[in-house]
Amino acid sequence: MVKKHFGDIGLLFLLQTVFFGLIMVFLIVEKIVLVLSVIFGTIFISFLIVKLKPVNQFLQSLFNKYKKVALCWGVLFILVLPLLLHESPYLIHMLFMAGLYAVLAIGLDFQVGSTHLVNFATAADYGIGAYTAALLAVNFGWSFWVLLPLSGLAAALFGFLLGLPTMKTKTYYLSLVTIAVGLIIYLLLNNLSWTGGPNGIAGIPLPSIGGFSFGSVLNIFGLELPFQANFYYLILAILLVEFIVARRLYNSLIGLSWNAIRDDEIAAQCQGINVTSSKIMAFYTNAFFDGLAGAIYAFSVGFISPENFAFMLSVIVITMVIIGGMGNTTGVIFGATIMTLIPEKFQVVQSYRLWLFAIVILVMLLVRPKGLFPQKIRQYS
Repeated sequence: MVKKHFGDIGLLFLLQTVFFGLIMVFLIVEKIVLVLSVIFGTIFISFLIVKLKPVNQFLQSLFNKYKKVALCWGVLFILVLPLLLHESPYLIHMLFMAGLYAVLAIGLDFQVGSTHLVNFATAADYGIGAYTAALLAVNFGWSFWVLLPLSGLAAALFGFLLGLPTMKTKTYYLSLVTIAVGLIIYLLLNNLSWTGGPNGIAGIPLPSIGGFSFGSVLNIFGLELPFQANFYYLILAILLVEFIVARRLYNSLIGLSWNAIRDDEIAAQCQGINVTSSKIMAFYTNAFFDGLAGAIYAFSVGFISPENFAFMLSVIVITMVIIGGMGNTTGVIFGATIMTLIPEKFQVVQSYRLWLFAIVILVMLLVRPKGLFPQKIRQYS
């Protein structure tokens, strides 16, 4: 019995290590042929596992039985990634951007996945958070750690104000309103003098904690990591907080209310759910985390302009939520990661990104409308 126990754990470690090895190969290789080989090889293996039911059931039971062990090994891999990529600052920066997009995607999932409110104003929330932090830091010298929650609150206030009038609309009319508001915010950022107009805001200082600046190299076990690793670990911390909040909300009365509204708004109202306040809550909860992400982005790059918050950003985040799995927080993180890293590996398609994301959305809605990792049916013991 003991031998079988350790044998199962060893097999689990082996399977996870092979998967992590594929991730490392995908990150490191540059040739398109190799990148495609890794992608299609992973898809093919996943397809076989799904089709071979005995294998699929065995792997599911293995991961369910040793879920904590698998989680610990996965967390350790995520934490040591910058150590493995210490000679590639660009790759660490891309992982940071993947985490940033994951924060945006989870926030949007409160609306799209949980409540079925398709909001295209993510770029506006993100931009308000970034500009709030940048303006107060550059003009008044406020600390990043004060501006981080303040930027989230500024974006949440905008989300609340946006939610009020949109309650008069439903379905694609609501989406059209959010598109219009997002474009208005973009035009304001581009034309107001105090936002810097098209020139943006430069000279945003790097965050510091104690005497340590985030622009300094990070020394871990005698290994010097590029400064990008500081922001990587910061976004991991924010992502962890948001993940916990998302899981708590999902299992709370608020999450149940959101799901009830998504499935049948009239039935939810008949059950005593305040539909209007629940929808508005989804708006400002989403906007709060978008604002946090905006502040982190502004301080990480030191310069922002309206082009960083164009409409295309909202489309990208919507795509991430749809691909990952609406209503599934873990799936949304996966969707954000692959839709950040894969386009970077294919720079040749950068000019056609809008077409690419549109095609991906259409294919997913037709073939797998609930995403790669659909929301699981609630189970109560």
